[in-house]
Amino acid sequence: MVETTTGGEPDDGAAEVLDRPLPDGVRRRVVQIVSDGFGGLTVAELPVQLRQYARFAPNRRAKFAGNAMAAALETDPLFRQRIAEKLREAQSELTGALDSGSPPPAADPLDVAAAAYVLRPPGWVKLVTAAGEEALRADAERADEETRAELDRLREELAEARGQTRTETERLRTELESAKKEAESLHRKLRGALSDVKRGEAALRKLRGEMESVRGEGQAHVSAAESETRRLKARLSEVEATLEATRRAAREGRSVEDMRVRLLLDTVLDAAQGLRRELALPPVSVRPAETVDAVEPGRMTPKDIAARALSENDPAILDQLLALPQAHLVVDGYNVTKTGYPQMPLEKQRLRLLGQLSQLAAQTGAEVTCVFDGAELAAPVLLAPPRGVRVLFSKPGVTADELIRQLVRAEPPGRPVIVVSTDREVADGVAKAGARPVASAVLLKRFSRG
Repeated sequence: MVETTTGGEPDDGAAEVLDRPLPDGVRRRVVQIVSDGFGGLTVAELPVQLRQYARFAPNRRAKFAGNAMAAALETDPLFRQRIAEKLREAQSELTGALDSGSPPPAADPLDVAAAAYVLRPPGWVKLVTAAGEEALRADAERADEETRAELDRLREELAEARGQTRTETERLRTELESAKKEAESLHRKLRGALSDVKRGEAALRKLRGEMESVRGEGQAHVSAAESETRRLKARLSEVEATLEATRRAAREGRSVEDMRVRLLLDTVLDAAQGLRRELALPPVSVRPAETVDAVEPGRMTPKDIAARALSENDPAILDQLLALPQAHLVVDGYNVTKTGYPQMPLEKQRLRLLGQLSQLAAQTGAEVTCVFDGAELAAPVLLAPPRGVRVLFSKPGVTADELIRQLVRAEPPGRPVIVVSTDREVADGVAKAGARPVASAVLLKRFSRG
């Protein structure tokens, strides 16, 4: 309803008032109009309660001072007049149409209602009320459309859920049939297992009976064996007593015979000595074995005797072998390095071993050959052999073990050849060819001694 002046007739729009709250859409537009016009006023032109928001940006004013601005606009006619002037400056076309009483038909009803609320032209309450009803109708239509859309979506989801339910039902039915078949198969297997268990129990009872029978027979045999053992022990005691008596009689008889034999031997010896004195025979200086033509070994020196007492793992053996004339030392390279320092890269293993062999060659003067397996290499090795050491790599298809055996076979019979390798097959092979195998640990101990 619209309130009138005291005379009973409305004189202008300012006397009209709303009989209901301002619609939300219209209120938001009104607050925005106040916020936009707020910045064009000085602090003195603002109501006291709004002066604290003078420095706020329009959006922040609308957010934090919306209620205060709406209240000031309703209760302060002067402030409303100033905001109306700012609105006329900003939206002259809309405000002119409202002042003339014919709002633009194409304008947004909410904008028209908000501007009418600020300007208060005649009939502004009807405009605000119509805008509110229009907004409510639009909201209802929008809610109805959203409800229809939601209903359609729910119908689609229901149809999809029904389809999924049918699919799931079919799948569960199939799984149920499969489970029933599997259960029937398990029942058959269970019945078969129960039958096997019954047969096993019957066999177990039979075995227990046989075991009891065997146990009884065993106990009988044990008793018989104990009786036989006691009888044999008694017989053995008798035999031992008889044997002791026999030995005593034999000792007494043998003492007589020994005396007779000793007397005869003394007689023969006395006769032989008398014959040697009578013939004046010289002592025998040549033995029959000395007449056989053969090469006798040389006498052992104290050094040879000491060498025979050395352990196989004593590095002094290697020194003695390398001290032989024209000794040739052949080293299985990777066998030594992987025994002594396997954690190092292959290149550093080779360099360390060759450096140690060079020092050993300088100390002993022996010929030194170091053999590496060529299969370990991805490409040819660029390596300058150290002084006194010959470095060889096996060819493709040939192992280092085979190359070592070739080197041993190439040496003339009788030359001292020492092969350093822990490989049992290599050691046995070179030993058959006449070389002396030495374990890699012995060479490593010799290196550590310096």
